[in-house]
Amino acid sequence: MDFETVKSKLKKYTIGIAGAGGLGSNCAVALARVGIGTLIICDFDVVDESNLNRQYYFKKQIGEKKVLALAENIKAINPDVEVEAHDIKLCEGEIKRKFKDCDVIVEAFDKASEKEMIIEAVLTHFPDKPIVVGLGMAGFGDNNSIQLQKNNNLYVCGDGQSEVSDENPPLAPRVGMVAHMQANTVLEILLTK
Repeated sequence: MDFETVKSKLKKYTIGIAGAGGLGSNCAVALARVGIGTLIICDFDVVDESNLNRQYYFKKQIGEKKVLALAENIKAINPDVEVEAHDIKLCEGEIKRKFKDCDVIVEAFDKASEKEMIIEAVLTHFPDKPIVVGLGMAGFGDNNSIQLQKNNNLYVCGDGQSEVSDENPPLAPRVGMVAHMQANTVLEILLTK
């Protein structure tokens, strides 16, 4: 399938991204580069200097809302992508409202409790909708441990075990690998329907 065919197929799809940090910002940019039609991005945080080591933001954007800064960056990359940026903290009700029309949902939260909440909400309210999550990307090295695991409509990208801590921080290479694996998984779901 040539790139023009890929873009023409992808432009009709809508992807929901829950979180605009390391996973969400990099996954969104990857999807924008290949011509996804619409991105619905939800996050409530602001860009901090500590984010710049792994998130798709720039020094001049420090202090800006992540969803607004990310929408600006995506428009600079591909102005044909429609971006719906929602400056909100997602809860189960907001997940149902914001992502109801999405073809695929990408989970990109930091905290395990939030990951669990969105997975349960999607599997309960949208059982036929694929959800692509990131789990286990802290530290560096060990490239071969990052894998895709699938269970019905739940796709898990990462090593499944390396939790973020002060001694095992999230760093750009592994976070980027998982974010791009999430984007690639979205493409595989959409382009092999």
